[in-house]
Amino acid sequence: MGTGGYGRELLDVVEAVNAIAPDAPAYRFLGFLDDQPDAAPREDNSADADLLARRGASLLGGLDLLATLDADYLIGVGSAGARARIDRYASAAGRRPATLVHPRANLGGDVKLGPGTVVCALASLTTNIATGRHVLVDVGSSVAHDCRLGDYATVAPGARVAGGADIGARAWVGSQATVVRQRRVGAGAVVGAGAVVVDDVAPELVVAGVPARPIAAGTRGGRTLAHGLAEVDAADLADLPPDDVRPPTWPPPPRHEQPRHERSRPESPRPVHQAEIA
Repeated sequence: MGTGGYGRELLDVVEAVNAIAPDAPAYRFLGFLDDQPDAAPREDNSADADLLARRGASLLGGLDLLATLDADYLIGVGSAGARARIDRYASAAGRRPATLVHPRANLGGDVKLGPGTVVCALASLTTNIATGRHVLVDVGSSVAHDCRLGDYATVAPGARVAGGADIGARAWVGSQATVVRQRRVGAGAVVGAGAVVVDDVAPELVVAGVPARPIAAGTRGGRTLAHGLAEVDAADLADLPPDDVRPPTWPPPPRHEQPRHERSRPESPRPVHQAEIA
């Protein structure tokens, strides 16, 4: 369900799983469902239709068609909010989500994957890890021991989640970001690409940088720097305050009472002796 980039990547995972099946393919792929007009094949052989055709796949119709199909489903949509809405619809229609693990992913012996979870190629989950529904652990990312990933959470390509961390429902850990051990990323929070989370992140907060700090979300519904850094669309931030996403406890108090630009320099630096360097 979903014909965008993530949806087409899911087809790669299905094909990889089928390629190593000992007897018959594990799955029979029927096709894509998508409600977005831009995804529909058009007479001018649009880019979207061409991308599907190159994969030997087709758009079967809108999401409402799922109720008529005798099939399990996967949600190939990056937006956590959209994933949740589609999941509710599919569950109400009596359909079951598939759970996919790429053959080149590494799963330890005590990993519990929730329904609809997808683990992509070169991802690693070690031990005592549990995920909720429709979690995405993307290409080349890693989740260390004793972690929890809530419903519809995303660990983007190359991201690192250290031991004992807790990633809340609908949270997004951006590409190449790092969450250090035993930290919590709250529900609906967004960690920008390349950020390093050294403190807990409050729910619905957008953070970026090294170390990660809150950044403004901008105007409600608009595309902002926060979206680009975290690789999410505006729908994921629709419920955030329009001008400022920082709750009263953020940002943390400064490390020094005196602002950096006002600090006075010593009149004469103290000599440094060789013994002190050693």
